[in-house]
Amino acid sequence: MTTNNTGSVAKRYAQLETDRSPFLERAREAAELSIPTLMPPKGHTGSTDYPTPYQSIGARGVNNLASKLLMTLLPPNAPFFRLTMDDFDVQNIAGEGTRGKVEEALGRIERAAMQEVETKAIRVPVFEAIKQLIVAGNVLVHMPKEGGVRVFRLDRYVCQRDAMGNVLEIIIKETVSPQMLPQKVKELLTKPDEEQQFKNVDLYTHVKRVGKKWEVYQEVEGVVVPNSQGSYPISKSPFMSLRMVRIDGESYGRGYVEEFIGDLSSLETLTKAIVQGSAAAAKVLFLVRPNGTTKQRVLATTPNGGIAAGDANDVSVLQLQKQGDFRVAQETARELTERLAFAFLMNSAVQRKAERVTAEEVRFMAQELEAALGGVYSILSQEFQYPLVQLLLDRMEKAGKLPKFPEETLKPQIVTGMEALGRGQDLNKLAQLLQFLQPLGPELIQRELNVNDYIDRLGASLGIDTDGLIKSEEQKAQEQQMAQQQMMQQQMMQLAEKATPPVAQGLMKQQEQQGN
Repeated sequence: MTTNNTGSVAKRYAQLETDRSPFLERAREAAELSIPTLMPPKGHTGSTDYPTPYQSIGARGVNNLASKLLMTLLPPNAPFFRLTMDDFDVQNIAGEGTRGKVEEALGRIERAAMQEVETKAIRVPVFEAIKQLIVAGNVLVHMPKEGGVRVFRLDRYVCQRDAMGNVLEIIIKETVSPQMLPQKVKELLTKPDEEQQFKNVDLYTHVKRVGKKWEVYQEVEGVVVPNSQGSYPISKSPFMSLRMVRIDGESYGRGYVEEFIGDLSSLETLTKAIVQGSAAAAKVLFLVRPNGTTKQRVLATTPNGGIAAGDANDVSVLQLQKQGDFRVAQETARELTERLAFAFLMNSAVQRKAERVTAEEVRFMAQELEAALGGVYSILSQEFQYPLVQLLLDRMEKAGKLPKFPEETLKPQIVTGMEALGRGQDLNKLAQLLQFLQPLGPELIQRELNVNDYIDRLGASLGIDTDGLIKSEEQKAQEQQMAQQQMMQQQMMQLAEKATPPVAQGLMKQQEQQGN
């Protein structure tokens, strides 16, 4: 147990807050026009009354785009990555001519990793993280060894990056009750009275890059929490600081909503004016001539269909002659809505509505996102998918759920665009290869093509475990031996049948001779 008298982590957090401040303000502005709860205002509590936007295109666009990104980053029916191994490593580990078997084994590892994703139920927190990225442009994802995935908003952490965009330092600030802290920490905290004992305190989690590893520890009011110190390899950190739009030289990213803040703000103003103007126009107000014979009281109290004394010329109805202004405002709002719908891919039929989506549809969705978002998907694939795969494989290997490979031989690969989402692309390449070989004739294909290896690679590309489905060499040898034995038996029976008539005739002659 150590005590930091200077409170360095709290001071460091305050220093880094200055750099974060403009990004946080823009994030809150974007949240006000889309989903206000994603980035609450400063000083919010559980009873805070959040403003409700007059237009819904912002919230619908964020949810729609987040759903498409989630289906692309974590597709439910296929691995989003592929494992590769160099030919040299394949020969050293499995021998020559075993590429198909190796691909089949790598496919099983990929499916095991995706099963781990499903069992840990990370889709819900990842969906929350994606919405934070779209609105705020930044989010911190923590994947602890035990428990669920945690997502931290931009107002709950600070970070620092180098010129290349690599994270150097992360500090998380959480407000917790002193009762949740270890007893040794509570004893060192200075609390003058009983009321202060139940007052919440700030818990800081400091993640810093030191050499080729990450060092992590927690601190409360200058006191280091016992058993909170730890270290991680550079490539296997459970803390992932994500960005939506990368800007060189900046420690924080920009949100996708920020790029369309002008259209959203204009649509919000127009929609508010149309709603308020429509409410005013819908109000029915009767005007009575001051010097007329018709009395206001009589007009107000006379029931519908009743008879009252008065002059119809004394009564008029107040109407707002704003139809032309409303028409212009509505047309402008409709144009803004269409532009925003295209920006958030709400008019793009990149995926059909079905319970199961094919791998080709997911690859097409990845291509659509890549083309529409200008490389945003590529950023997320490198800053989220790749670290996630490395972390999962490392933890599964330590837990004994994966076979151990020599270090640096198993290489995860995340590819964007049409090549994204793993081995499904290999299926197309295998089909094209067979199509190109067709003009050569079936005899040449049968003589030159290794059918067993082709079937192994085909099964791996389809994500199918071929164990027990495809006959092994031993099974085929046994079947061939049995077929040869059956053929020999049939030949012997045929020879016996051909030999039966002469033998029978000889026996009959012997019997006749003996009878004579």
